[in-house]
Amino acid sequence: MRVLVTGDRGYIGAVMVPFLRDAGHQVDGLDTGLYEGCDLLGGPDPIGNRKPRDMRDVTAAELEGYDAVVCLAALSNDPLGHLNRDATYSVNLDGTLKVAQAAKDAGIERFLFASSCSLYGAAGSEAVGEDADMYPVTPYGETKALAEKELSKLADDTFSPTYLRNATAYGASTRLRLDIVVNNLTAIAMTTGQVRLESDGTPWRPLVHIEDISRAFLTVLESPREVIHDQAFNVGRSEDVVQVRDIAEMVREAVPGSTLSIADGAGPDLRNYKVDFSKLNDTFPDLKLQWTVRSGVDELARAYERHGLTLEDFNSAQFVRLRRIQQLLGAGMVDDQLRRQTDEQFPGPGDARFEEKH
Repeated sequence: MRVLVTGDRGYIGAVMVPFLRDAGHQVDGLDTGLYEGCDLLGGPDPIGNRKPRDMRDVTAAELEGYDAVVCLAALSNDPLGHLNRDATYSVNLDGTLKVAQAAKDAGIERFLFASSCSLYGAAGSEAVGEDADMYPVTPYGETKALAEKELSKLADDTFSPTYLRNATAYGASTRLRLDIVVNNLTAIAMTTGQVRLESDGTPWRPLVHIEDISRAFLTVLESPREVIHDQAFNVGRSEDVVQVRDIAEMVREAVPGSTLSIADGAGPDLRNYKVDFSKLNDTFPDLKLQWTVRSGVDELARAYERHGLTLEDFNSAQFVRLRRIQQLLGAGMVDDQLRRQTDEQFPGPGDARFEEKH
């Protein structure tokens, strides 16, 4: 199958693209390149002569010849969403729908949308299934919920969208993020010796490794249309719906000599939800997600050690999406809607050109 992955240069895309290729699919990518140089252990494969492309500008002609589109591209961070709500809606909602309409116009039937369990938001302590009400508490969650509703309006005999509501991702990637909970706590422990919680640790989080996200996407991609047409699936494992304090304890056990601490005045996080993954398991009984949170923490610790991750790295723009976007904005390389102001590949976070702009 010939597949186009939007956001192929991001945290999940850097893992999913080679995963799909290893399964025998021909995979191309489309990415605006905001995070070039935000790399761990060498980064993703080089992009060669490919030009950056914003999904908000994609046309049907560019998508002709593909059998499926996997839409990963998004501003995938709650603090980033709060930085500029309009830009988040522009990219995550308008951009997604632009690609979807172009795909439909190009005669592409399959459209796999990377949604999120964060659209359940403040659902509380009862495990929620795909038919539950949505209570998103951030612009990111809001855009995922709205995008699903609008994509469903496009569904017909010629266009078949599927919504994969990923649990909170974790795991090592060559295009690393440190602003998600498991990756973050493991990095703090490795660079400071402390596992520091900014909340009281009571909120529930559903978690899933990025390789298992890729595994689920591959399964849906290869499934019969009647099984996946206009369907939502929560992606994760019930064993990995845990409280944040449990994650912190796993990290403390995995990083020798580290200690657990809670920030002064820390309270509960509004993002608190459990998720039911039985629909995924019942629909795809042969799909076996393989990673546990503890094995993912161990993987991250090994990757950080091989990379030589430092506290300076942790605090830099290299692995934190909000800081990287602020860096690009400050240097005038993107406008307030995060549209590129140059066709050239963006420099890495440590490039001297950023200093010259200040």
